[in-house]
Amino acid sequence: MLPDAGPPLTWLYVPGDRPDRFAKALASEADHVILDLEDSVAPSHKEMAREAIRAFLEDAQPKPVQVRINGLDSPWAADDLAAIASSPGLAGVRLPKVASRSDVRSVAEALPADGSVRIHVLIESARGLEEAFQIATAHHLVASIALGEADLRSELNVADDRGLIWARSRIVVAARAAGLPAPAMSVYTDLDDDDGLAASCREGRSLGLLGRAAIHPRQLPVIVDAFLPSPAEVADASLLLESLATARKAGRGSVVLPNGRFVDQAMAKRATLLIQLDARRRTR
Repeated sequence: MLPDAGPPLTWLYVPGDRPDRFAKALASEADHVILDLEDSVAPSHKEMAREAIRAFLEDAQPKPVQVRINGLDSPWAADDLAAIASSPGLAGVRLPKVASRSDVRSVAEALPADGSVRIHVLIESARGLEEAFQIATAHHLVASIALGEADLRSELNVADDRGLIWARSRIVVAARAAGLPAPAMSVYTDLDDDDGLAASCREGRSLGLLGRAAIHPRQLPVIVDAFLPSPAEVADASLLLESLATARKAGRGSVVLPNGRFVDQAMAKRATLLIQLDARRRTR
């Protein structure tokens, strides 16, 4: 993603035992690439996948690369961290199934002291969700939190997106309270349902989520389109920011727009985000 193209919107997962796909993922439209050692890799392939990722990350990469390690309660997590923690091409560790602050801190201790590798937390259980803010503030290396919805759906016995509304809102609040970016959405697993993916993204956007992880490059443009503001939203945001700037020069903190809407400085933050996101449209 270009530096001036607004906040990231897409993260593309690649199975760690498919090194033939690593470079293709980096060449895709994804803002970030996630090389996976967890769910997409069978136990018999864990060691091979770990070595493939370690070798690939010996060189710096043209876009941020995260590695999703195995859960800390698995027999593979320690070896995962030992293999990749100091890799020049590693931007972040994606930590699944986090349920407590201690999970985060144990991983932070294994990462470089210079803070070059950040932690991206996945909360996938009811317990983790209840501890979301504590997890988000567990260590200064935490760069983001998000839901792992497949595991959470199973634990909560949730059949569809309606059952996740509270959980999604909860993670948004925890992230913002901790000073972290808005969480990205979990993957959408039906590759043949672009309409369903777009609708789900729009629902997530309405709840304050921003961007989404993908399991195939074909999903990336659908995700981006769903999270970009409409031309009308951009026009409204521009007018709001211009009007507030004029009001500030006149010594006022609020203003009434031509349509009769009262706005003040508290509304500038979201308007600024919409303008930043619109930069994506101009760079495509």
